[in-house]
Amino acid sequence: MPPVPLSVLDLVPVSSGSDAPTALRNAVELARAAEEFGYRRYWLAEHHLNPGVAGSVPALVIQAVAQATHDIRVGSGAVLLGHQTPLSVVEQFGILDALYPGRIDLGLGRSGRPRTAPPAPESAEGTFTDEGLYLPPRFTGFAQLLKSPRFRLQLGLLQQPGAQAPAYEEQIADILALLAGTYADEDGTAARPVPGAGADVEVWILGSSAGESAEVAGARGLPFAANYHVSPASVLEAVEAYRAAFRPSGTLAQPYVAVSADVVVGPDDESARRLAAGYAPWVRSIRSGEGAIPFPTPEEASAHQWTDEDRELVADRVDTQFVGAPETVTERLNALQKATGADELVITTITHQHADRVRSYELLAHAWQKQA
Repeated sequence: MPPVPLSVLDLVPVSSGSDAPTALRNAVELARAAEEFGYRRYWLAEHHLNPGVAGSVPALVIQAVAQATHDIRVGSGAVLLGHQTPLSVVEQFGILDALYPGRIDLGLGRSGRPRTAPPAPESAEGTFTDEGLYLPPRFTGFAQLLKSPRFRLQLGLLQQPGAQAPAYEEQIADILALLAGTYADEDGTAARPVPGAGADVEVWILGSSAGESAEVAGARGLPFAANYHVSPASVLEAVEAYRAAFRPSGTLAQPYVAVSADVVVGPDDESARRLAAGYAPWVRSIRSGEGAIPFPTPEEASAHQWTDEDRELVADRVDTQFVGAPETVTERLNALQKATGADELVITTITHQHADRVRSYELLAHAWQKQA
C-alpha cells in the first residue's frame, strides 16, 4: 500500500536577524515548493503577540499562498474561535472559496479555553507504544501558561470588552449552518452570508486532547487533526475519543484523522541535529509565557544557559521532535502513523535558514514517496 499523504503546517516563523515581511515571503515560497514536492495541503497557523511568528491572520496568508500556487489545498491550522464570530469566519473563508474554489480548508480550534478532557493518570516516565512511538510524561503547565500576563493581554486585545463567547459546540454548529445556508436565529430569521453560504470549504476540527474538540469533530462527522507536535502525551487519547464519538455525516462516512509532527530532516543525522538546535530555546520561550522568540541560530542556541527547570519545561516537545536523515525520520513517522492509525500526517518544520527548511521538506517527501 502507498504511504499516507503528507501535508504542511506553517507557523510562518521569523528567524533571528530577520523580520516578518521576509517570513511571509518565505511562506509563499515554501508553499510553492511543497506543491512541487507532492504535499497534499498547506495549512497556516494562528498565533498572536509572538516576535518569532508572523502568521497572525490565517485568512490573509492563505490568500497569498493560494494565489501563488495551483492545486495544493490551502487552509487554516487553525482559526481560533473566540477571537471572532462564526459569521466573520464564514465570510472570510467564503471569499477565499470564491477566489480559489475547491481548494480551501477551514481548520477550527478553541483559542486557549480551559480543557474539558477528563484527568489522566500522571506518570514521571514516558512510554513506548508497540509500534515504537514515544509518549512522554504529560506536560502539566498549560493552565499556568494561560494565566501569564502575555496571554491575559492577548485575550483582552482579541475579545470585545464584556463579550461572552458562545459554547464551542454552538460556534461550530453556527459555522456549519452558515456555510450550508440554513442558519436561522431563535426567532426564525435567516442569515445567508454572501460569499459564504454554499462555499465548498473542507471543515476540520483541531485538538490536542480527548476533550470537547475531539467529541465535537466526531459527533459532527468532520475530519479531525490531532496535535502530536503540541501535546504528544495525549495524542492517542485524542484520536480514540474522536473515533468513539464519530457519527457518519454528509461529509464523512467514517473517521478521518490527521496527526501532526515536528520534523527536521538533513542529509544525515548529525547535520539535522544542528539544524534543529534552535528548537529547544524556541519552545522554552513559548512555554515560559514570553511568546515565541525569533528562531535562533545553532550558535545562539548553544549559548543558552539551561537550568533544570528549563529542561523540564521543554522535555516532552524536544524528545518527540523527529530529527535526522530521511531514513531516520521516515521510520519514526511510520511509527506515529501506525500507532495513531492516521490517514494523513501534517509536518511542521522550523530551521533558522529558510533554504534548510525547504530542503527538509524536499528530503522528507522523496524518502516518503520511495515507500510506495
